[in-house]
Amino acid sequence: MRRLRRLAALALCTLALPTAAWAFDLQQLRAQLTAAPVVRGKFVQEKHLRALPQPLVSRGDFVLATGQGMLWQLRSPLVQTLRITPQGIARQLPDGTWQAAPNGNNRETRLFLALLGGDTQGLAENFDLELDGSATDWRMHMTPNSLILRQIFTDIEIRGGALVQQIELRETQGDRTVLRMEDARAFPTLNDDERRAFTD
Repeated sequence: MRRLRRLAALALCTLALPTAAWAFDLQQLRAQLTAAPVVRGKFVQEKHLRALPQPLVSRGDFVLATGQGMLWQLRSPLVQTLRITPQGIARQLPDGTWQAAPNGNNRETRLFLALLGGDTQGLAENFDLELDGSATDWRMHMTPNSLILRQIFTDIEIRGGALVQQIELRETQGDRTVLRMEDARAFPTLNDDERRAFTD
């Protein structure tokens, strides 16, 4: 009987703890998503344009390296490899060298990397962030709070578990982009080819 009373008291104390003590927060999400030095996987990107009845779909592979950037290897509808870093975008030429994209927007590339890399601190500079769920199943809703981004996006939604699984960007003119990350897995290091791609 005494044991039951103790268990009941423990249960009541647990219920009395504030919800915030159990909540999955932005700091935990950032720690979770930045814990993996390298993430590899496949992507499917759907661009839904108001003027087209069907979305434009592209597929490929990606490598995300914390602190360095991303290799975006498009497989269809065309073949092309892009290197996306905070400094901008470069495309790989047939001889293996890299050429900077003339219209690469550093602000957009930093946003893209922040979205995929879970940089909640960086995102919070330009968006109001609302996080729901748990470490294994979460959703973050982002509303732009800067004038420039409010002219581009109505909102952005990210979903994931251990890693980011889907990003949806909704634009003010009615277009939207859905990016799904499939078979994403964490790895401790880059391979030799990936390391060269970031250093060349």
